[in-house]
Amino acid sequence: MKNWSQRQLFFLFLIIWILINLLQAIFTEITNDEAYYGLYGKYLSWGYFDHPPMVALLTRISSLLFTGNLGIRFMTVILQIGTLVLTWKLLETTQLSNTKVINFFIIAASLVMFSAYGFITTPDVPLLFFTALFLYAYHQFLKSNSWLAAMLLTASMAGLVYSKYQAVLVIGFVVLSNLGLLKNYKFWLAGFIALILLFPHFLWQYENDFPSFRYHLINRSSGFKLGNLLEYLPNQIAVYNPFTFGAIVYVLLKYKTQNLFERAQYFIIIGFICFFWLTAFCGHVEPQWTVACSIPMIVLLVNASMKDSKLSNYIRTFIAWSLLLILLIRIILITNLSPSWYGYSGKEARYKAIEKIAGDKPVIFNKSFQEPSLYTFFNQKECQVISTLKGRQTQFDLWQLEQNYQNKPVFICSYIKGKYKVYTYKGGRFRGFFADSLQTTNRVKIKFEIAEKSVQIGDSISISFVISNPTKHAINFNHREFPVELYAVYIKGKCVIIQKVTLNKPISILHPNEKLNNKIKMVIPNLNSDNYHFGLTLKTLFGSTLNSNFVKIEIKKHD
Repeated sequence: MKNWSQRQLFFLFLIIWILINLLQAIFTEITNDEAYYGLYGKYLSWGYFDHPPMVALLTRISSLLFTGNLGIRFMTVILQIGTLVLTWKLLETTQLSNTKVINFFIIAASLVMFSAYGFITTPDVPLLFFTALFLYAYHQFLKSNSWLAAMLLTASMAGLVYSKYQAVLVIGFVVLSNLGLLKNYKFWLAGFIALILLFPHFLWQYENDFPSFRYHLINRSSGFKLGNLLEYLPNQIAVYNPFTFGAIVYVLLKYKTQNLFERAQYFIIIGFICFFWLTAFCGHVEPQWTVACSIPMIVLLVNASMKDSKLSNYIRTFIAWSLLLILLIRIILITNLSPSWYGYSGKEARYKAIEKIAGDKPVIFNKSFQEPSLYTFFNQKECQVISTLKGRQTQFDLWQLEQNYQNKPVFICSYIKGKYKVYTYKGGRFRGFFADSLQTTNRVKIKFEIAEKSVQIGDSISISFVISNPTKHAINFNHREFPVELYAVYIKGKCVIIQKVTLNKPISILHPNEKLNNKIKMVIPNLNSDNYHFGLTLKTLFGSTLNSNFVKIEIKKHD
């Protein structure tokens, strides 16, 4: 390879990278979340409960070209090639060297999550691509201040937000690194046009009561836990590779920024790490949430290695040798030798076994959104999950697929005491039972008013409410298989407490599109003195469902 030009060597490594990721994508079993994103692609929309729509577009295009694993992962393999090419273009061009190419691919391969997102499909895949495109556009904008660079900024900013909401941090930290951008009318125009391009997504959020924002900004906050704080930095070191993470810390501490573009990269890396460290005070931080830092990390390390021979030697020894461990892990994933709890093996047999028992009956799962996603992927059959207050809302609650199965025979794949039967298959078992006539209450709406925002244990209170059924199926409160009861519910953190109440008028049937006015009487239960979120819920065999909004009340002991 000594006689190869830098360009030839780069494309050789790029082809090898593609081939490795294609093999990995084909033979590594699909993950839980990938199956979920595959369903996104089947139901294209301008938004989804958990994420913006770009990942859905990737899985939709992949499914048009391939089936099986590549039907979800093909565009991921392709998009990372674009990410690598754009990142390469961000490097300093003053020095041509094959060492530069080798260091570039060693560093890129060593970043564990960056490497994984070459074959595993998540919203982070387009986030990385549009981060690289945004930095490339910003680099060109700093050089020329041209309209072409401004329009490229527009496309990249819109693409970032359509990929993942961490996009706001990428753009925000670049602006913070160069406040002069706020005086540039071309940059303002680029941002304004990007907002116009994002209007369909904002409209979708509005029409669906902002589910993504409520989930990410409110529901994911679980309060301070020391464990969340203590695990944050070790997780970051792990996903960036301890050797590579150490090298980037060395560069950030030793070298000062030479220009606005380098300054932006410093701001992104330090800003992301510090921002999510602060959010660890409020709840668990997933390690991959900072993955956008991968692009500036690669650029800074490669550029620094061309000036610092010690760093270059470190990359060619310590970081390069760490790739053997990463390679070993990737081989294990392909061969399905990893334990099933790791998430890359054993799933197909389970969901094929469930389909064999269910036959032509629709399958209903309880609580877990991953299970119906995997069942659909492996069997190409539509199914649904019934969410409860002890779980969380998902995109399935927006699709409302269970409405297709109301009053029909189904197979319930869930542990429901007194109902389930244990089914075994080679490698495991699952619980479930057949029901003759499905009835669910997730779409029923309850509106109530509570005058007392501060109550004492033992107080008797009366609450007026309106219960409505917006579906085309009647809700039978005395259903022989899925009877319904109304409960009061108190939520504190992850603790859900339900309480029986007395209805002023019993409810027998709630007809389609019917609204009923009623009252409940209840006594405040003996709970710890604290603030709670209070609401009303309908309870069936599946559990308590989300039917009302919640209000904050204070429960106190009697003086």
